[in-house]
Amino acid sequence: MSIELRNITKQFGAVAAVNNVSFSVKEGELMALLGPSGGGKTTVLRMIAGLEEPTSGDIFIQGQRVNDLSVQQRNIGFVFQNYALFKNMNVFKNIAFGLKIKKWKRRDIKARVAELVKLLGLEGLEKRYAHQLSGGQRQRVAIARALAPKPSVLLLDEPFGAVDAKIRQELREWLVTLHHELSVTTIFVTHDQEEAMEVSNRIVIFSKGDLEQLGTPREVYEQPANEFVARFVGVMNVLEAEVKDGVARVGELQFAAGDQPDGARLRIGFRPYAVQVSPDVNLYPYRAVLIRTYFLGIMLRLEFELGSGLVLRSRMTKEEYAQLGLEDGKAVSLQIRNYRVLAAEESALPPERQSAYQPPPSIAENI
Repeated sequence: MSIELRNITKQFGAVAAVNNVSFSVKEGELMALLGPSGGGKTTVLRMIAGLEEPTSGDIFIQGQRVNDLSVQQRNIGFVFQNYALFKNMNVFKNIAFGLKIKKWKRRDIKARVAELVKLLGLEGLEKRYAHQLSGGQRQRVAIARALAPKPSVLLLDEPFGAVDAKIRQELREWLVTLHHELSVTTIFVTHDQEEAMEVSNRIVIFSKGDLEQLGTPREVYEQPANEFVARFVGVMNVLEAEVKDGVARVGELQFAAGDQPDGARLRIGFRPYAVQVSPDVNLYPYRAVLIRTYFLGIMLRLEFELGSGLVLRSRMTKEEYAQLGLEDGKAVSLQIRNYRVLAAEESALPPERQSAYQPPPSIAENI
């Protein structure tokens, strides 16, 4: 089922939890709603489910306006962060609950539960109660219960937030596999940008009730619409440069400014991988000193201080680090391979906020 939100606003008193949001979800798509706490993403999910009513705007499922339809009429499966399993029911009865409410025949209920138990890897757990299950098993039971009535849409609110890191990684991989097998239109809420990048086809990024950007994981990472997205999705070096004589300058760093007037201030952003480093202090245009190295597993995060006191962050593999012979305190040269001119967080973006921001054509970009 396809989903479309048109100019959706939700106010709680004088507070706009969601502010004039529009986007669509393709049939069979796995979409993430990403953003910090209070961004509006869970409110959007609850409005799609029918658990909250929009203050204004319309919601369509498969082309049908559903604002006035009840939760039951929308044929949507909803999975809560805290599982919401019935403590007095075992796994079988939890999964079968919605089917009994819909008055399925007993043999059909048994067959459907058996199908989901196998699909979700819950064999042998049918007679266990919630307190006898691990966090990952409880979440899979909650998803099985939501899928049991064969919903057209599956909504998950922070589905992996209550489990530890190892189980969370396993559940991510499992969700992707499950989605490929079922092709149910799925939307899940998360504040974990790594989770959204790894699992979803597309990501909608929210902040303070506004839709900041919509795009594929690669688009929101490589083409952030503004400074908020750039900082929230991954790590970004963000510098404020001032234009003088056609060049945007910050410390000794220089960026092309095209025909921007002297005195103009630009926000320059670039990812850590864009900082190219050499132990030959004369190879690249800028000299710096490696002041800190952080071990992140197969990757290392490095901080370099330039002569002006400016600190830049870079990343590289352990192998690259060893090949370059780097160590804290070592002098190096570096260059910025690519960068973007960012819209400031407070900037008013055009109505199509989900489109990738493009800087003025007069500003040259090396990206």
